[in-house]
Amino acid sequence: MKFNKIKYINRKDKSIEIENPPGDGFLKFLYYNPLGKLPLNLVIRKKCLSSFYGKIMSAKNSVKKIKPFVENNKINMLESEKTIDEFTSFNDFFIRELKSGSRVIDNSLNSLVSPADGKILIFENIDESKKFFLKGDEFSIEEFLGDKKEAEKFIGGTIVIVRLAPVDYHRFHFPANGKISKSKEIDGYYYSVSPYAIRKNFRIYCENKREVSILETENFGNIVLSEIGATMVGGITQTYKPDSYVKKGSEKGFFYFGGSSCVLLFEKGKVKFDEDLLENSRKGLETKVYMGEKIGESK
Repeated sequence: MKFNKIKYINRKDKSIEIENPPGDGFLKFLYYNPLGKLPLNLVIRKKCLSSFYGKIMSAKNSVKKIKPFVENNKINMLESEKTIDEFTSFNDFFIRELKSGSRVIDNSLNSLVSPADGKILIFENIDESKKFFLKGDEFSIEEFLGDKKEAEKFIGGTIVIVRLAPVDYHRFHFPANGKISKSKEIDGYYYSVSPYAIRKNFRIYCENKREVSILETENFGNIVLSEIGATMVGGITQTYKPDSYVKKGSEKGFFYFGGSSCVLLFEKGKVKFDEDLLENSRKGLETKVYMGEKIGESK
């Protein structure tokens, strides 16, 4: 398979932009070179490496990495509650909170919003994912959720993937009002969730470590909210109170260092997603969205 640069749509002006993730050459070696399979399977996908790197990024001397990272990636620090000098480690910076008003929550009664900053793909029917990803072992809702009975509710439903790059704001939020369940941890590997890797194996979402919870809503039915672990993701932390009523845009949790993804599953026919996002997804292109931005509405 050809190694292509990651292209995505800037939703504001509809321009096509190219993402240059850190370590893209290494990812090319791991996922597109036969010699990369050995280190990938023996070391990279294992928890020990990601945990070790997470500890490095939590060490005090990691603060020296913050300023170059901000400058190289043109991160807007005016949004951050803390200044660069106030962070105690790179991970402290990575999970930074934003000032109130930095993200506008679409509070229309029937609107569904993005749970995070990132690039979004939407497949109205999960089977449509085959058009974007390589054929092979299929994405299994039952395997993904680890619950056969729960999986039956989402057959023929919609899958939404919001991929967070290392440069993104790494807290995730609720896409709608509702009652949220306890988060269930499902053990697994730590493959990269970069498009480089996902295009080769969509089942990574079923194979990686992940957390799964159910948001019961009045307007959108039940929504699966899942956070995916990945290579160099030091951890997933849930900050909400289980079995409580939550408001759209309120914080659910955060990822420690590394890029990762939020995966949402919707019951069939519950949501009308914005046409521009659907059209881009049909073309195999992600669209840049921000937390709180409208991505659909109830039917």
